[in-house]
This record gives sequence, structure tokens and C-alpha cells, in this order.
Amino acid sequence: MGQQNQYANTLIVDGRPLGVFDTWGGGEADSDEVKYSPGGMGAEEAHGGRQVVGNVTLGRMYKRNRDHELVRWLIGRRGRARVVANRQPLDRDGNAFGRPLVYTGVLKAVSPQDVDSNSSDPDLFEVEISTDGTIG
Repeated sequence: MGQQNQYANTLIVDGRPLGVFDTWGGGEADSDEVKYSPGGMGAEEAHGGRQVVGNVTLGRMYKRNRDHELVRWLIGRRGRARVVANRQPLDRDGNAFGRPLVYTGVLKAVSPQDVDSNSSDPDLFEVEISTDGTIG
């Protein structure tokens, strides 16, 4: 039995390791749905379709000394930077367990942290990856 907190989600952008991220969303392995309805009111037939992978969003707590200039750099690399995101399961002792899911693609979006003068919640920032069509 695993828990959502038993993962090491790491990101590499243009060959630059960015460390561990706290959250991971998306990355679903899906396929296009292709169906055909034959003449004569024949029953609809499923034909399958190409395999696709949903975009991945990674997030982590924004630490000024680590992330301020990094976020500025990432904003300039969106739409161009090649990325590798690894989703490594961990055992209860924090050791790598099995093989990671590896996603590749292009940096699509960077979301700097929200700002609210009435909040003391932790600052979080996110990056979105437009994924290639395979998961390694």
C-alpha cells in the first residue's frame, strides 16, 4: 500500500536538474477514441486510436533564495526548453522502489506563486509540461 507522499518527483530543464517537487498532477496515459458507425444501422465499432499522454504539472514551495531567479529563467524558457520529469515511488523508509515513470516534453507554462496580503499560506509555484506521447 502506498501513499501520495511516497514519491520523489524530480525535474530537469534543458539539462539543468531542478531538484524535488512537492506535487504532481496529470500525465494520464490515454488514447484517442475512434468509433465507426456502419451503414444499415449496424452497431457502432470501436477502432482504438493513437496513444496520447496528458500534460504534467509539478509544483513546490517557493523559496526565495532557491527559486526567485529560477522562476525568472523558467519563464524565459517556456515553449522551448526540453524537460524530463521523473515520478519515483519510495518505500516507507524513503528509498527508491521500482522504476520511475519518466515523462519527456517541452516546458509549456510557468505559474509564479500567488500573492495575498491577508494570507500566511506557503508560497507555491508550478510548471506545466507539454508531454511527448510516451512514458518511459
